[in-house]
Amino acid sequence: MQLVQDPATKADAQQFWQLPGRELDRLLASTRHADRVELKLVVPANAHEATCTSLGVDFSRASARKVYFLDTADLKLKRHGVVARIRSVEDRADDSVVKLRPCAADDLPARLRRSKRFGVEVDAMPGQFVCTGAIARRLGKNDVRKAVRGERPLRALFSKEQLALLPGRTRIGDLSIFGPVDVRREKILPQGADFRLAVERWTYPDGSSILELSTRCAARAAVPVAAQLASVLRAYEIDLTGEQQTKTHTTLSYFHCAG
Repeated sequence: MQLVQDPATKADAQQFWQLPGRELDRLLASTRHADRVELKLVVPANAHEATCTSLGVDFSRASARKVYFLDTADLKLKRHGVVARIRSVEDRADDSVVKLRPCAADDLPARLRRSKRFGVEVDAMPGQFVCTGAIARRLGKNDVRKAVRGERPLRALFSKEQLALLPGRTRIGDLSIFGPVDVRREKILPQGADFRLAVERWTYPDGSSILELSTRCAARAAVPVAAQLASVLRAYEIDLTGEQQTKTHTTLSYFHCAG
């Protein structure tokens, strides 16, 4: 697999990733064992409105989503690098996912890598990246709402393969629900881009929010797509130097502190 196209393209991609040389090499090496790469950028809070205006995004047209994370009261899953999330989407089927984050893809058990339901993805944002392994499951409409209300067991939202990823001796009944977060998402085709850009806003009960821009691509295309993404974001005058944060960490911290 060819990971790097040419020095000029790699230099352009580095304008998005903003990683020291050795870290950039580690990022590119990690894609050898990944199925795809997701490039992400969290926009500073004071630039949310300007960014949406520049991109022509109007979330009033976007379908509503409710996102919940599951963990123990003392965040055992988080400490062991496991993420459990359930999500309801207006006018679409619900879904659940269990992730191993971080994971070393080349050290995963063979049974996981052979599973058609297990995928490996590198999440890369300016200044940081992480390799994630995940099993997602498509659910029925309203399954999540029923589980949150106690009308359906949480266990029913997860497959045996997903539950096997939980840390040893952790039962689904040990987990608390952290959420919901109101999520709105639009996909656009920016001028000058060969890819669609997802614009996602996560709004918390106190009105604070995260605005994230992202796009996914095959692992082998990570360098040219990152180079083009940096160029596109500059053209829309979107700052690449703001502090980055993950939605999972922010959500767990918010509801854990609130609880």
